[in-house]
Amino acid sequence: MTTWDIKPQGVQGQLKTVGGHAGDLEKALNTLVTAMSKAGAAAGTAVPGSGAKTMSKTPVQGPVAPGQAPLSQNTMGPVAAALGEYLKGREKELKSMAERIEACVLGAVKATNEYLEGDLEAAKQAQDAARSVNLEVLRQKPGGGR
Repeated sequence: MTTWDIKPQGVQGQLKTVGGHAGDLEKALNTLVTAMSKAGAAAGTAVPGSGAKTMSKTPVQGPVAPGQAPLSQNTMGPVAAALGEYLKGREKELKSMAERIEACVLGAVKATNEYLEGDLEAAKQAQDAARSVNLEVLRQKPGGGR
């Protein structure tokens, strides 16, 4: 560990680059979710009749107890349901991507700050926590220092 030679300006430049790419990824994922939602709505439902549209209210009549949800519920077609299941199935991977990005950024910041303070063991621990995506360790005092 005594052979580390970190240049904080270089780390800062790389973190700006990573931050830009993380922002691009966030925009792409938001666009994906929006496009899938629109696709599901445009696909319609399997309910016959001209009034049946995806996510439309199907009127159901009858009394409802105070504080209860209305009897009319949104109708969802099979395409919208399938797209929703697809996104639900990918949720774990999408969350993992976000956690890995956060771990890399926090680990780089913490390890660099510990290095600058001369605590190479703490810098190594931050680096190891980032590698294992241990966000609990990295979220504690992310700027280093005790």
